[in-house]
Amino acid sequence: MVIVILLFVLVFACGIKKEKNKGMSIDVQTYATVGSVERIDPSIDELIPKNAVIEVLDSGHVWTEGPVWIDEGNYLLFSDIPPNSIFKWSEEDGASLYLKPSGYTGTKKRGGEPGSNGLLRDRQGNLILCQHGDRKIARMSAPIDDPKPEFETIVDNYQGSRFNSPNDAVFDRQGNLYFTDPPYGLEQRMDDPLKELDFQGVYRYSKEGTLSLLTDKMTRPNGIGLSPDESTLYVANSDPDMPIWNAYTLNDEGEVTGERLFHDATGYTGKGLPDGLKVDEKGNVWATGPGGVLVISADGQLLGRILTGQATSNCGFDTDQNTLYMTCDDYLARIKL
Repeated sequence: MVIVILLFVLVFACGIKKEKNKGMSIDVQTYATVGSVERIDPSIDELIPKNAVIEVLDSGHVWTEGPVWIDEGNYLLFSDIPPNSIFKWSEEDGASLYLKPSGYTGTKKRGGEPGSNGLLRDRQGNLILCQHGDRKIARMSAPIDDPKPEFETIVDNYQGSRFNSPNDAVFDRQGNLYFTDPPYGLEQRMDDPLKELDFQGVYRYSKEGTLSLLTDKMTRPNGIGLSPDESTLYVANSDPDMPIWNAYTLNDEGEVTGERLFHDATGYTGKGLPDGLKVDEKGNVWATGPGGVLVISADGQLLGRILTGQATSNCGFDTDQNTLYMTCDDYLARIKL
């Protein structure tokens, strides 16, 4: 009897249901749901509907990261870092392997987190990868709809010293690239004998090909994003002793002219640390952190939290910012906005 009940619950939560629409019967995929939305400020209701639920779209991975929406194909790409892979998910076909290897192309067997982390696209539509294992930022040389594990190096060192493991990145409208370089892709992280830099940097790689170190003061720089007017750079610090987000004021040349604490998650409950983030068109910061995804206004006020129940690594919008996709430990989730 218990088995029958469990099977019924599973089918009901993750099955296909028929809906009638003007006399026609259509198939609608339904998914298991988890967690809840913690509404701290009333304005969160303008961003997340009161009836919104967190849907689990795919599971069974190791550590998911880097979601990026591909509008022309109507699908999402996301990294699974330890198995050195990128997966593709669509409403029609579910999840499938998209690219392997994704972040480490060497022949020597290694452990840790060798795969790609952050994923994004340049102005030409190419897939850009933060490659942990190869310790660089690279461009997939194949078309996005015909992927191949062939990569062109964009940048892989600072003043002759190899990066630790580029983690997350964002382009501005001019094509300049901002990125973070914590030690998470090194097998022994801070104690790895192959570590060549004695700091964890935040960088700007200009469209002309010039690399600038913006700051070396953050202990674990991770997620990164720009305000809509590109005057502010947000950077997450995934250090349990300093779980914060900093905001850096940028001048017209993209240089840092000021620094301030944007938000402090010290004392927050829930799994996870400040990690990946995205900024919406209104300037709100959607930042993964303790409990799931924190929604923070442009002035640093916590509006609410999307409580996924897992350590949540990153998030990303679809093109119209109607849906937020979240990589949560071993699964992929979404919530309608």
